Amino acid sequence: MLYSVNRATRRLFLFGNVRSTYRKVFLVFDKQTTTALKFDDFQLKSMRNYATKSQEVSAIDRESEVTTIKKSRREPFAKNLFLGRFDKDVLSYPEVLDRERLQTLQEMVDPIEKFFKENVDSKEIDQNEKISDSVMKTLKELGLFGQQIPVEYGGLGLSATEYARIGEVTALDGGIAVTLAAHQAIGLKGILIAGNEHQKQKYLPKLATGEHIAAFCLTEPSSGSDAASIQTRATLSKDGKTFLLNGSKIWISNGGIADIFTVFAKTKIEEKNEVKDKVTAFIVERKFGGVTNGQPEDKLGIRGSNTCEVHFDNTPVPIENIIGEIGSGFKIAMNILNSGRFSMGSSGAGCLKYLMGLATEHAINRNQFDKPLKDFELIKEKFTKVALLIYAMESMSYLTAGLLDSQENADCAVEAAIVKVFSSEAVWYSVSEMLQILGGLGYMKQLPFERLLRDSRILMIFEGTNEILRMFISLMGCQHAGKELAETVRKLRNPLMNPKFVFRMGWNRREIGRASCRERV
Repeated sequence: MLYSVNRATRRLFLFGNVRSTYRKVFLVFDKQTTTALKFDDFQLKSMRNYATKSQEVSAIDRESEVTTIKKSRREPFAKNLFLGRFDKDVLSYPEVLDRERLQTLQEMVDPIEKFFKENVDSKEIDQNEKISDSVMKTLKELGLFGQQIPVEYGGLGLSATEYARIGEVTALDGGIAVTLAAHQAIGLKGILIAGNEHQKQKYLPKLATGEHIAAFCLTEPSSGSDAASIQTRATLSKDGKTFLLNGSKIWISNGGIADIFTVFAKTKIEEKNEVKDKVTAFIVERKFGGVTNGQPEDKLGIRGSNTCEVHFDNTPVPIENIIGEIGSGFKIAMNILNSGRFSMGSSGAGCLKYLMGLATEHAINRNQFDKPLKDFELIKEKFTKVALLIYAMESMSYLTAGLLDSQENADCAVEAAIVKVFSSEAVWYSVSEMLQILGGLGYMKQLPFERLLRDSRILMIFEGTNEILRMFISLMGCQHAGKELAETVRKLRNPLMNPKFVFRMGWNRREIGRASCRERV
């Protein structure tokens, strides 16, 4: 642990206060050392019992929220920018956690952070290409497999803001971060957002404890970004009670260790007297039979996570395991992916703050040309740019999380995509810059820079490539603007039938023109 931030500063940081970032940047250059200690039995027992305590606290919090917090209904912020509308209320940062809940969150973060920094050997995980059983056991006991699962189903019931904060810590190891994200951000998310009550009661409790691990099965050899072109097929049996699933999925995170799969397959449905192929989402249990997986892939980075092919050979899936409606699978898949991208900003920031601490210590202690590296302007520039990017990533992520937490049926798909594109590229650039400060030492495997550089490359690929997401952001914005402009065009084409609208449009143009003239004068 190379630098620390006091509780008051952490509180300010969580809400995105500018002063907190300045404080952190200065603290980064305040050299400190601490002795790495292993957990004793009492500490481990306390950590393992914390998940239970958190559930009790969360249950009380959620009950009080029913009467004290009323979510607002607002128009989507990012989409409205395409109409030239800027919601100034966004400038008031969304403080969705009161002091008590913030303190509870920090009490949860502290033991998780201690565990990751002192008991997780990321170098060993990277070399062995596997997370050890003991580490997985502790991750489950800390409740990290059920972060956003509601308390009534055995999870911690964390809000988006709380989930993003914990993501800062779990990102310290790329393999663990991907394993946890594949489980809850996409693997079980379909059950959460579109599953019925029976499905939630049946599957979520064991998924929350980590007794069962989830995986998300969408990508196929012939279907990557074009998700609608999948070839895996589910055929309804003659008795109408079971679907037989056949096909293969590739690059499935947790594919070799998962017990529960969210699988997307083509099904035949009848629409307007015509039979069509449409994507349907299924909950598939490994024990259904006919489910096999290939060997773990030999990856560039995130080597500790399990990634492999998953094959379905006449796998029988009960009809009650359909998520949502037959034929609604593509929409469910997109909603799952759209809902999880926002946390990439906080996860990336957590990783970069850790590396900045290591690079700072090196810059303070390393002398060249009779002065420390930290005194060279080019080195200062690198630290400054990375600090600014960290602040931007934190702000974007926590702002989006705050919107999700404070709004009813929040439409933040565009915001989440923007966070993902910006943060993934910022992390790739920043890790490279931190490695550059250490020079040849940063290139060696004894330090985590080269490993985190390899790990960070996947961020621009998975959960939607940045190229696809750039088009997604543009098209979603234009589509949103087009719906409103279409109505405007319709009314302007028939001004006699819409006199009030035409008058209002003319008056607004007049006011804009007058304001422009006053500015020129």
